[in-house]
Amino acid sequence: MVTDTGVLYTIEGLAAGVLMITTAYLVVSSTMVFTPGDTHIIDMQLEQLGNDVLATMDTPVKFGEPSPLELYVMEHDITNFSTHFLLLANTVSQPGFGKIKFNSVIYYRKGTIFDFYHFTDSGDIITGREHMVKVTRRVFVEDASNLPSGPENRTQSVLMEVTLWRD
Repeated sequence: MVTDTGVLYTIEGLAAGVLMITTAYLVVSSTMVFTPGDTHIIDMQLEQLGNDVLATMDTPVKFGEPSPLELYVMEHDITNFSTHFLLLANTVSQPGFGKIKFNSVIYYRKGTIFDFYHFTDSGDIITGREHMVKVTRRVFVEDASNLPSGPENRTQSVLMEVTLWRD
């Protein structure tokens, strides 16, 4: 009474099961679904990159000397700041994610008034395709006489705010 048709049905069932499990594994492993809680990860990475670049620029080359960032702000050297910032930001940036663009503003105190001025930018307009993040760094300026805020020959701390986005 037992025939070979039962064996064929068993082999067909096993083959179909292996095929479905393999297909499910490929679908799950090849797609990445962002939940609303995961979408901020890219912004956090860009913010960390900006903080790292400013911290690197604010590290003195030799002990007891001002950092490059202090010199750029103190001497209002926007060309070298832009070159140095973009070099560090785009060297560390992940390939295929677009170049980093920025806009920087300096906040300072003159007497009892708090004010700001545009320091420099990457020369590009904000495209709006990516989110922008802001990073800040306090910069200690020993001689503020070269700042566009006016001739003040006193030591002060200014706040540099850099807005970053990817192109």
